[in-house]
Amino acid sequence: MLMRTDPFRELDRFTQQVFGATNSGTWSKPATMPMDAYRDGDEFVVCFDLPGVAPDAIELDIERNVLTVKAERRPNVGGDVQMQVSERPLGVFSRQLFLGEALDTDRIAAGYEAGVLTLRIPVAEKAKPRRITISGSESDRKKIQA
Repeated sequence: MLMRTDPFRELDRFTQQVFGATNSGTWSKPATMPMDAYRDGDEFVVCFDLPGVAPDAIELDIERNVLTVKAERRPNVGGDVQMQVSERPLGVFSRQLFLGEALDTDRIAAGYEAGVLTLRIPVAEKAKPRRITISGSESDRKKIQA
């Protein structure tokens, strides 16, 4: 259902973890967007942890079965503050999921509660299991009835 093959993103994440450097050259913890994904009946559910992100700072886009989640955590302190400790990453976080053809991307539902973005993606009707009836020829039916 879900394909997570983006080698460049994985390489970037690895180098950030090893070296701890951001694009600005400062040392910090890498910005991540942890997620869980599972199938629940006829739905595929994906949950992203986005604590401290306002709902209006989240963008969801889908193009050719690639779902992009972008969120921005903004500072919640004024400009005249002298920060003593700053461990929570700020800025823009982005993650892409490659969705399989078996999912109905036209009917994705999104909800945001308690810092968790939950996406519910229905399984496409064509991908659901179905029973196929077997029919025989007219002469075969007459033989069975006799």
